[in-house]
Formats: sequence, C-alpha cells, structure tokens
Amino acid sequence: QVQLLESGGGLVQPGGSLRLSCEVSGRTPSDYGVAWFRQVPGKERDFVAAVSRSGGRLYYTDSVQGRFIISRDNAKNTVELQMNSVKPEDTAVYYCAASGLFFSPAPRRALQYEYWGQGTQVTVSS
Repeated sequence: QVQLLESGGGLVQPGGSLRLSCEVSGRTPSDYGVAWFRQVPGKERDFVAAVSRSGGRLYYTDSVQGRFIISRDNAKNTVELQMNSVKPEDTAVYYCAASGLFFSPAPRRALQYEYWGQGTQVTVSS
C-alpha cells in the first residue's frame, strides 16, 4: 500500500504562484512514479505532470509546459508541483497519484495509477 497526502492548495491571483506538495508514504515510495492530475466538476480527471521514480524524467501536459515544474525528493518522500504564471483555467482540485509502471513515457490516464491522494483545491481568481 502507498499513501499520498497533498497540501498547499488555496486561492491565488492570476499570474501568481503556488506550490503543491505530495507526501508519499507506505511501501518504498521510490518504487513508484508520481503524477499530478486535476479535475473540475463534471469533467474527467486530467493529467498535469509526472516524474519518474528517480526524478530524472519529467513530463507535462502542453497547457502547463513552461509554467509548472514537477520535482521529487526521494530522501524526503515528497513530490512538489510549482505552479507559476497561473491562469483562471488552472482552477481545479489537484490530485497526486502513484503508479508502479515504468515511466517511458509516463502514463497519462487516471486508470493507470493505483494510488491517489484526497486532493487539494486550487482556485485562481482576482
């Protein structure tokens, strides 16, 4: 079993920055690739970014490329999502998820991830 706990969500103005954190615990966290997804009411959960087990390979959806940065610290068992130049369309509940699949490339469908956090709300508004 792997447990994931997100933190860092909140209200941010357009153009601002926010950092989300995901604490990974349980079975050896470094055996899992980790991704961030987001979901708005009435829509599917969408892939945002992912990081491989070692942290050496990073993946982003086109809409956040160049604005968001994903990183992981296996010594601290954390995965972070630095969100810069945020836009109102970034408003969503953000989830971190873990997958035992080998990331080459990272899976981008929610059903390919076995473990999920409870989510954290991010609202971009002035």
